[in-house]
Amino acid sequence: MRQAARRLRKRLGRRGQILLIFGTGKICWGIGFIVTPVTTAPGLSLLTDRCSLAAWAWLWIAAGCACISCAFLRIGRDWLGFLAALAPPSVWALAYGYAALTGEYARGGTVALWYLTSHVGVIMWASTVPEYSVPPTPRRARKGKAP
Repeated sequence: MRQAARRLRKRLGRRGQILLIFGTGKICWGIGFIVTPVTTAPGLSLLTDRCSLAAWAWLWIAAGCACISCAFLRIGRDWLGFLAALAPPSVWALAYGYAALTGEYARGGTVALWYLTSHVGVIMWASTVPEYSVPPTPRRARKGKAP
């Protein structure tokens, strides 16, 4: 079992691992809206005016599936997974920001900033992480000389 986990980890790499985590989280978030339907969603009227939150949950699920699928792709081809990861939290941030600007939901601005920093920002940062990085060699003091 350990060997299979080691092979999977090696196959995924650093970027694939984070895409797998993003994908799993997005699928769980989407399933939560379907299994336990939310009747009131303050701040999300921009979305709920168009369709139900259960329908919007499929955006989260589809994005999660795309993230998981792209986790197994080579570096340079996994960009679609990071793009898919950005879609749902960006849409939610837009809806909450709109609700704050229109005065519909006073907390909308802080929730929008939360989505932008803890989701969108982290995804954008993770998309720039190189697959392999070599740490700099440590500088040692020369013999006989104090640092």
